[in-house]
Amino acid sequence: MDWDFLTDVFQQLLGGVPLTLQLSLMALVAGFMLAIVIASAASSRYRLFRWIGNAHVEIFRGTPLLVQIFLIYYGLGQIPGLRQSVLWPFLREPYWCAILALALNTSAYTAEIIRGALQAVPANEIEAGRACGMSGLLLRRRVTWPIAIRQGLPVYGSEVILMLKATSLTSIITLIEMTGIAHKLISSTYRVMEIFAVTGALYLTLTFLISLAFSLIERRLQRHLAHRRN
Repeated sequence: MDWDFLTDVFQQLLGGVPLTLQLSLMALVAGFMLAIVIASAASSRYRLFRWIGNAHVEIFRGTPLLVQIFLIYYGLGQIPGLRQSVLWPFLREPYWCAILALALNTSAYTAEIIRGALQAVPANEIEAGRACGMSGLLLRRRVTWPIAIRQGLPVYGSEVILMLKATSLTSIITLIEMTGIAHKLISSTYRVMEIFAVTGALYLTLTFLISLAFSLIERRLQRHLAHRRN
C-alpha cells in the first residue's frame, strides 16, 4: 500500500472540508427556517396554505436531489425575467444554486420531522400544562417545544448527516468540495480505489463526529429522565 500517496490524497481532500461543511451548515440553517414556515402552512386551518405546504413537501421529497440541482443551476437561467432581476448575480453562481437546492430539499424533510415531533407530544402533557395555568406561547415554550425537540432530535441528526453526504452532488456543478477534489485527483492519477477509499473514510469521520455530537445533546436533554428513574 502506497502510504505516501494516501497521505497526499488525504491532505488535498482536507482542503475541501471547509466548503463541504459550509454548504451543509448554510443549507441546514436556511432549510430549517423554511421548514418552520412549511410545517406551519401544512398544519394551517386554511386549505390554500395546507395545499402549498404539502405540495412543497411532496415535490422535494418525491424528486431526486440531483435533478433539483440541475433544474436550479441550469433551469433558472432559461427564465428571461430572472436574468434581468437583482437575484441573477447570485443565482448564476454554482455556490448559491447549490445552497438553494440543498436548502429546499432539506426543508421538505425537516418540515415533516417538525410536524411528526409536534404530533408526538403526549396530549396529557399539554393538558397538565393547561391545568397549571399555561396557554399560548408559554405552553409551547415550556411544554410543547421542549418535548418536541427531544422527540425529533434523533431523526434530525440523521437528516444532518444525509445533508452532509448530499453536498457531494454539488461537484456536478463545478464546486470543488471533497468529492470534487477526489474527481480531479482521479482524472490525473487514475487511482480510483485509493482516492475514493480515503474520501469515504473522511466522510465517515465527519458523520461519526456529527452522530457523537447529537448523542451528547440527546443525552443532556434526557438527563432529567434518568434522574427520575433513579
